[in-house]
Amino acid sequence: MKLFFVKVSVFIGVLFLLNSCGIKRSMQDRPDISGIENIDTTRTKLSDTHYRIGENSMYKNKYGIWELYIEGDALERGVISGSLTRELMHKQETAFMEKIYELVPGTGYRNFLKKTVAWFNRKMYLHVPEEYKQEIYGTSLFGLQKYNEFAPAYVRMLYFHGAHDIGHALQDLMLVGCTSFAAWDNKTEDGQLLLGRNFDFYAGDEFAEEKIAAFVNPDKGHKFMMYTWAGMIGSVSGLNEKRISVTINAGKSKIPMQAKTPISLVTREILQYASSTKEAIEIAKKREVFVSESIMVGSASEHKAILIEVAPGNFGVYEVDNSNKLICSNHFQSEAYAEDNRNLKAIEESHTQYRFDKMQELLSEKEKLNPQIAAEILRNKEGLKGAKLGMGNEMAINQLLAHHGIIFKPEERKVWVSANPYQLGAFVAYDLDTAFKKFEDGNVSGSVMLAEETIAEDPFVNTEAYKDYEKYRKLSREITEAISKEKEVSEDKIKRLKYLNPHFWEVYKIAGDYYFKQREFKKAVINYKQAKRREVTTLPDEEYLDKMIKKSYRKI
Repeated sequence: MKLFFVKVSVFIGVLFLLNSCGIKRSMQDRPDISGIENIDTTRTKLSDTHYRIGENSMYKNKYGIWELYIEGDALERGVISGSLTRELMHKQETAFMEKIYELVPGTGYRNFLKKTVAWFNRKMYLHVPEEYKQEIYGTSLFGLQKYNEFAPAYVRMLYFHGAHDIGHALQDLMLVGCTSFAAWDNKTEDGQLLLGRNFDFYAGDEFAEEKIAAFVNPDKGHKFMMYTWAGMIGSVSGLNEKRISVTINAGKSKIPMQAKTPISLVTREILQYASSTKEAIEIAKKREVFVSESIMVGSASEHKAILIEVAPGNFGVYEVDNSNKLICSNHFQSEAYAEDNRNLKAIEESHTQYRFDKMQELLSEKEKLNPQIAAEILRNKEGLKGAKLGMGNEMAINQLLAHHGIIFKPEERKVWVSANPYQLGAFVAYDLDTAFKKFEDGNVSGSVMLAEETIAEDPFVNTEAYKDYEKYRKLSREITEAISKEKEVSEDKIKRLKYLNPHFWEVYKIAGDYYFKQREFKKAVINYKQAKRREVTTLPDEEYLDKMIKKSYRKI
């Protein structure tokens, strides 16, 4: 995961470092913004946690989740959303850009990256619907001006929506470990369709601090709710008034040569315009994507869930026969990918099959599911048959890095979203019918959540084990940075690293790497062998340990 974050951060940086050619192409295709001068952007501050613009509003509830309501046409939604969330959007931008400054400090290297990115993004704007370009443009009016030296705000925001795709595409050796499930009929307490997922997209701690439960009432299509962050009009998790839910899970992708439609905009279109799985499939089919992704679509009216599996040059739909559950990790299951070498390699080498099997085990252990049990499943940190994986292992359903967990009961138009930290905080409940009625009637003076249906936080957050994990995360970053800079670290810190997370193989890999750099090869071998005695995340990880053991022995 550490290597993944560095790769993603660098490429996100690349996405924003555009040269004049790329900028001109995007700006020449600026959407129709006629009438923008008539949109009221005057924000009324009712308190530090409550803002309004006309009927639109944003309120922060007691769990730290912002509840946003916006309505109108695309340009209105974008402008008003940007105005209401401006401080939150600035925080998201800063989180990205500060990482870019850190990872790409040289002016000469940045100029080189600008040329590369201009070529990569040269046709992305051709694959984004006009409606969403208008909405992104409206939002971009409130972007931070200090980053305009890299690219105008509209261009930055446009490419911002491809960050999720690029993050997954750069996972050559492993995948971001999103895991999701759906259950219905005799697998749930009331027979209704129930879906749950973890969104394990990590772009730094600050990026995940401010989450938004956005309720959108567009002038075209259906009302919908999505769990998101400021500046993001695409959807990674959402439910609409027609009782269609959508979530996304990464598939194995090669690094793309050209940006097309960001997957979050495909799922946003499904949320806004689909009322059945058939319509969802039609929407997904007409969009060209540039990475591989599974879209889980739940449909209350059809009483089922399906997987739409999209990739550049391929398309499949997977449904279960004679079953009451559907599981999705990070590999494809439809016939269209049965002989796909990249997909087969992901199953063999990554942790996707392990998590799939673990989810299968958890669902089998629970005779009947409800939202409370769904939350317990999403928070599970153990391996198969209760194996100790160590905290933060990507083989776990709960990898302790999720941006959020989310649970849907589409038939009742209800959704539960996790508060910080990760998916360990309370799962806050919302009823779409109740929430939209309050928003439209102007009866909102506070939160629209269903307080009585909130699922309590995981008791784990109040344990010493959780505190140790947070200390481990900080210390592991410190030691990893020291290794890269070939600096010395005290023996006490190495010992403490092991004490804080003793069952995690990566602890011993880090120690082995440190001793190898310090030319203490016997200690390196001992630690690499200790790592191999734990549950190692992927086949490439195991191969790395074997390689380093051999290299260390040769130097002893």
